[in-house]
Amino acid sequence: MSKPIVAIVGRPNVGKSTLFNVLAGERIAIVQDVPGITRDRIYADVAWLDKQFTIIDTGGIEPESKDVLLSYMRQQAEIAMHTADVILFIVDVRQGLVDNDFKVADMLRRSTKPIVLIVNKVDNFEKLMPDVYEFYNLGIGDPVPVSAASKLGLGDMLDELIKHFPAEDMSEEEKERPRIAIIGRPNVGKSSIINKLIGEERVIVSHIAGTTRDAVDTTVKYHGKEYVFIDTAGLRRKSKIKEDIERFSIVRTVSAVERADVAVLVIDAEEGVAEQDAKIAGIAHERGKGIIIVVNKWDAIEKNDKTIYQYTAKIKETLSFMPYAEIIFISALTGQRMSKLYDLIEQVIQNQNLRIATGVLNEIMAEAVAMNQPPSDKGKHLKLYYITQVSVKPPTFVIFVNDKALMHFSYARYIENKIREAFGFKGTSLKFFIRERKEKE
Repeated sequence: MSKPIVAIVGRPNVGKSTLFNVLAGERIAIVQDVPGITRDRIYADVAWLDKQFTIIDTGGIEPESKDVLLSYMRQQAEIAMHTADVILFIVDVRQGLVDNDFKVADMLRRSTKPIVLIVNKVDNFEKLMPDVYEFYNLGIGDPVPVSAASKLGLGDMLDELIKHFPAEDMSEEEKERPRIAIIGRPNVGKSSIINKLIGEERVIVSHIAGTTRDAVDTTVKYHGKEYVFIDTAGLRRKSKIKEDIERFSIVRTVSAVERADVAVLVIDAEEGVAEQDAKIAGIAHERGKGIIIVVNKWDAIEKNDKTIYQYTAKIKETLSFMPYAEIIFISALTGQRMSKLYDLIEQVIQNQNLRIATGVLNEIMAEAVAMNQPPSDKGKHLKLYYITQVSVKPPTFVIFVNDKALMHFSYARYIENKIREAFGFKGTSLKFFIRERKEKE
């Protein structure tokens, strides 16, 4: 079951990003210089009690602004609202109830999504509660007072929020159907690929970036098996709003990837792999999804015997944080290698669900340790006692050691590589957790 999506919306300067950063537990906008992960992140995974969900920060809504940038921020917020399961509507107790709050509330009502009204900057509950009650006039439920900056009232807010999460109601048949998210930058041919796979013009295709407005689910039967393809939108790129356009694609990508088993990242062969591809791929990588990189429009490239190797090397360099990803070169226009995409999807799904017996894993680890001794520090040696697989999608392993501090990430990567050598696991990330265990245990 995918995690619920929560969109934080409201007018500019009401404290949306402050609340977002507090819920995420860190200053998301300025931390995590990780290859392939955007530093100006607008999404984060949050846990409260036994619930996990994804929050999306949005640009401030100015309902009637003619400014190009503000109108795109409004459009981005509308996309987030359409994508979300629940909306957190933030207002500012210091500014009081203003006309634009009513206009934003009207937009939210039309979305038909559950709305939790949050009155921010309530630093003194006793003194400011009469001002909070004013927001009942919006007619969208009980206002919940918080102070994001002072971290007041957040527990009550989160309790109210999780009441609105959808129940897990997927049928067994629905769970068995693989879900494949087609992701990538605007106008790389995502819709064209789906149309070729299903053999009919189900998704509108044009040469104008941004034709696809919403994520579209399409069920396809191939060799007697059903697959659900999730197409995600691209948006027209203008230099002035470049960063905001990246935010658009990220909002939709987060939602699509959450619901998917496999993410297919589409790259335009003529444009080549770009930094934005790495940001989009990072969303799927972080969530442990199966990943296939599809280089589309390969028919348009002048080739020699080295072209494919040079192109592959460039992709692996830009997307170096996910060396396991499968790469295929296709043309949605001519149908070149399109049937092989289904075979690759099936292979990645099988790898996502692959389970390795504990005994076999420990044989591999013992052999790896014998070939390359574990690190030591100040005379203390790392000892690896035991490894076991605890889950799939993605395959997840726990290694028990004598001292977690001695388990350098490079040695964990070495163990991972040995497991991959034995079982492949192509197209899927592997997760490792290190646990300490005393020798007498």
